[in-house]
Amino acid sequence: MPCAIPDRETTDIALGSAVRAPSVHNTQPWRWRPTATGIHLFADTGRQLTATDPDQRYLIVSCGAALHHMRAALAALGWASTVDYCPEPGDPEHLATVHTTRRPPGDAQLEMAAAIMVRRTDRRRYLPRAIPARHLRSLAAQVSARGAAVRQVPDTLLPRLATPMQHAVAAHATDRQYQEEIARWSGQHRITDGVPSRNAPAARPVGEIPVRTFAEPALLDPADQPDAAQWLVVGTTRDDRRAQLRAGEATSALLLTATGLGLATSVQTEPLGVAGSRHEIRTGLLHDCAYPQAMVRVGWSSRRAAPLADTPRRPIEDILEA
Repeated sequence: MPCAIPDRETTDIALGSAVRAPSVHNTQPWRWRPTATGIHLFADTGRQLTATDPDQRYLIVSCGAALHHMRAALAALGWASTVDYCPEPGDPEHLATVHTTRRPPGDAQLEMAAAIMVRRTDRRRYLPRAIPARHLRSLAAQVSARGAAVRQVPDTLLPRLATPMQHAVAAHATDRQYQEEIARWSGQHRITDGVPSRNAPAARPVGEIPVRTFAEPALLDPADQPDAAQWLVVGTTRDDRRAQLRAGEATSALLLTATGLGLATSVQTEPLGVAGSRHEIRTGLLHDCAYPQAMVRVGWSSRRAAPLADTPRRPIEDILEA
């Protein structure tokens, strides 16, 4: 089927969905360039978190999530897509080129795109209510369809997850550069990016599996409710940029599918940015068969929980290249 190019209005709508993708510290580290040959995605390495993400791994995973959001939005608008990954070896910032053809959407495409507008990162505790096995199978299928794999962490192995996470928290607690980075990218002052106070709960008490703590937390998360989140680890057999992009796409598909099923989610990467902790997770949970690229908490939000506010997003003109 010959390639066709969406009009500017369609592209802008799809970009508006792409920027809603989750990203490390909500940095939104991507740039887009629509041309006659396709829609080009670039890493915005000027937004790298050098203390949190020293290897740019989660910058690339974040771009992969935005790529999937873009493709999901295009599909719902009647545009199927294929991707050339890392199309220019001499330009590592050029991550992908999206090629489009006309194709009417089906129900699955419409549902995936609809979830983009309602998905939120929910860092609060989740209810002790079982997730049906069919839901977990649906999430795993979305991940495997995008060249990655997912491991559900059983309760018996949660200590193998908690220990490296605690090691990462301890390492970051004494890392001045990391603490300065958190202060810059979160708190009351964030307007177009970062994690505002309204989306950040307080640090978990000792004994709970920790999640990343941000500056000036103001999101209510009652401590009298235990956290019954299920933990999923997304991994790939390789650890290059293509694999990281694909892991980002897989994570995005997992999140949007979970949202459509009524589940709450939040992506966790803090221990994966610390070499020793990441190795512990690779060895202890993935048995050295895959590289962990993202971890996702999934579960049911309390009906008493207040609705989550939108996190801020950069204007479209800030992410577009001429």
